[in-house]
Amino acid sequence: MPLNPSSGEPVTAAATTDVTEPPTGPVDAASLPPPRLTRARAPLVQSVLAVDETGRRTEVSVPAERALTVYLDRRELVTLMTLGAEPELLALGYLRNQRLVRSAQEIESVTVDWEVGAAAVKTRHGVADIEARTAQRVVTTGCGQGSVFGGLMDDLDRIDLAPATLSQAELYGLVNAIRLQESTYKSAGSVHGCALFRGAEMLVFVEDVGRHNAIDTIAGWMWMQPEGVRGDDKVFYTTGRLTSEMVIKSAQMGVPIVVSRSGITAMGLQVAQRLGLCAIGRAMNRRFLCYSGAQRLLLQPGLAGTPGDPAVA
Repeated sequence: MPLNPSSGEPVTAAATTDVTEPPTGPVDAASLPPPRLTRARAPLVQSVLAVDETGRRTEVSVPAERALTVYLDRRELVTLMTLGAEPELLALGYLRNQRLVRSAQEIESVTVDWEVGAAAVKTRHGVADIEARTAQRVVTTGCGQGSVFGGLMDDLDRIDLAPATLSQAELYGLVNAIRLQESTYKSAGSVHGCALFRGAEMLVFVEDVGRHNAIDTIAGWMWMQPEGVRGDDKVFYTTGRLTSEMVIKSAQMGVPIVVSRSGITAMGLQVAQRLGLCAIGRAMNRRFLCYSGAQRLLLQPGLAGTPGDPAVA
């Protein structure tokens, strides 16, 4: 029987039900238990045969992309194409970043069944105005086409990011931590990696076929940690480009600094500047470009090396 990652207690698969009436009187969300999660797992890679440049047939690994349909209180919400490493956290973080739920305590359970490719999310008291809130869908530039409900710019002005900073030494440290991280990408390629750091300390690393799935999984992980994990002093890293979707989701998680191995889009930059978020791209070895929020980056020019230094190339 799977165990609840927060309590260690056995998890029972709860059937989803229709929206229930909320209890009378005020309820302190912080006093409610975290949602019960199954621990559904599936192989991350599968072996296939390919022909190499010499004409030789060879066995290689490829990511095992699969479909996961999320049901919210028995209502089909979305189908996510995912690697499936942490499907319960993915579903939880997706609802968080879509602004459909405000806290983990609003959710009673997340039950994933890979035999039918479904994640059944049961809330405690339903989601108000669910039809109206999911009527508008924006297809984003996320790998495999991500999507968000409602306007991309909704509620941005309500986000107030903490005045966190990152030193150049910490930036190099987190880039090196990613370089050393064992990953599906190294064995099979074709996936994106995302991570959450405190300074140069890696707190969690997630891979998926789309970076929007990976950041949603990290959002779910933050909610499920004891006492929750705030983003105020954290740095989000992604191997993929910083689009408006990635910048907005980082800000919604309260993370004021984002780093990418790739670059940034014009709209991603506009959103970062509007939020006062530090966006760093093209971060490899000792090279990087800070596109916005440079006041958050504490430069240490002596660490940059010289153009002829192999570590800079």
